[in-house]
Amino acid sequence: MSSGFVTGLFSIPEGMAYASIGGFAAPLGLWSGVVPTIVGSMLARTVLMVTTLTSAIALSSQSVMAAAGLDPGDVGGIATLTVLVGLIMLVMGLLRMGSVMAFVSTAVMTGFTTGIAVQILAGVVNDATGYSPASSNTVGKLVEAVAHVGDWDAPTVAVALGTLAVWFIARRVRALRALATLVALVVASIVAFLFARDVETVADIAAVPRSLPPFTLPDLAAFPALIAGAVAVALVALAQAAGIGAAVANPDGSRADASKDFVAQGAANVAGGFFGALPTGGSLSRTGVATSAGARTRWAGIFAGVSLGLIVLLVGPVAGEIPMAVIGGLMLIIGAEIIEGRVADIRLVARTSTGSLAAMAVTFVATTALPLQQAIFIGAALSIMLTAVQNSRAGRLVEVVRGRDGWTVHDAPAVLPSHRTTVLHYSGHGFFAEVGPLDEEWPDTSGVTDAALVISVRGSLGVPSATFLKMLGRRSAEMREQGVGLVICGVPPRLHALLERTGALEALGPENVVAATSTLMESVDRGHARAEEMRAQLRAREE
Repeated sequence: MSSGFVTGLFSIPEGMAYASIGGFAAPLGLWSGVVPTIVGSMLARTVLMVTTLTSAIALSSQSVMAAAGLDPGDVGGIATLTVLVGLIMLVMGLLRMGSVMAFVSTAVMTGFTTGIAVQILAGVVNDATGYSPASSNTVGKLVEAVAHVGDWDAPTVAVALGTLAVWFIARRVRALRALATLVALVVASIVAFLFARDVETVADIAAVPRSLPPFTLPDLAAFPALIAGAVAVALVALAQAAGIGAAVANPDGSRADASKDFVAQGAANVAGGFFGALPTGGSLSRTGVATSAGARTRWAGIFAGVSLGLIVLLVGPVAGEIPMAVIGGLMLIIGAEIIEGRVADIRLVARTSTGSLAAMAVTFVATTALPLQQAIFIGAALSIMLTAVQNSRAGRLVEVVRGRDGWTVHDAPAVLPSHRTTVLHYSGHGFFAEVGPLDEEWPDTSGVTDAALVISVRGSLGVPSATFLKMLGRRSAEMREQGVGLVICGVPPRLHALLERTGALEALGPENVVAATSTLMESVDRGHARAEEMRAQLRAREE
């Protein structure tokens, strides 16, 4: 219960700050931590995951609302977006699409989250300095703000810097480390109330009511304009939450399930949409606060939502006295922490490959220069392209030779040797992009006599494409005409059924397709024996 109370307190500054950087009324950030957090914690398979508003979701939602021509103050439009995001998450979860997050690569997510961090920094320039940049470009705002330091408002800057100082000091005290953000919020707000009364406050933007989350109804007319954007927000939320299961293990040792977490977050958004919440997803920062405060069960998240609702109900208007400069200072910290947390990933991606580095750079540029819903689609497309390129390079042929001490591995021969049986092992998925390189590696069989070829596919060809099967059929026909035997061995039941269904089994000859067995290399031995029979039969015909 105590960890839930601490998380609920932490949700006040962070929730309001996230809503503000998205251009939404600050109270919406509070409501986003009540009903969605309770429902999400009740249903999540990752039991310690806290479902609430995050910076990326807030900024993505802002972009989607703007693209749909809706005002961020349109309560019905916000409810529509939140419910739509929830329905999309629910469908993805019920269809067991948790594995789809595997297609959002580390390179893309690194570029995306780093771009989000830069957006956060650019988005709070006005709150932290009192200067409002005219540039519409994210990086341009930062450059313009630095170039106009003389136009910054001194009291606003002083409050923001004071917030940073208090946070820094609190982080150095072990007992206050988990509460550093909350301590900075309270201390800096009190000091500003006493010595900087002219600084803009949350109440100057929107009143914080002393009430439970209000019941809101979606605007049905906004559904068509928000559907595509809702998909993008859902992907952003799910991509962020996907890493929580790996980073925060379940205390009882049970395994996380991304698809069931999708369902939990979907239900949280559908419910939250009717109670004043912005779209929500798994929050690593809020989950980290909960675990640091001693959370051991899902009740921590449930109590976090309940505690936040009670705090707002009892002392809600007090939150309206929080200076926007304090929230701006806190958001500068959050943005810097996100960038700091990604430095290791940036280095890793940069050292991995040129393609990964390019994907990260393109996603970063798209995130800082385009609406976020477009950036996430671009990032997803880049991830899929990288996956396709990597898969196309995965397939290769190697020769396996049986000797006194067992089987040894060698490079595949360019020309199939005559007067013996050659065994090659194929390592790949049967992906259509693998066909070209595989076709080039296939040994030349023209002019070959008294020869046979065994292709082992054990552990490979998980999802063979039609292009792959077509190439295999063509090679089989060529070899048959040339009097060269071909045997496929190590074939699992699923692949055997596919070969039969497509007619490839009949073309290859059922007797020339050897099933996989539980004994390693047994199918190779059987395939080799069958190939030797074929050679003997061909020699007998020639004689």
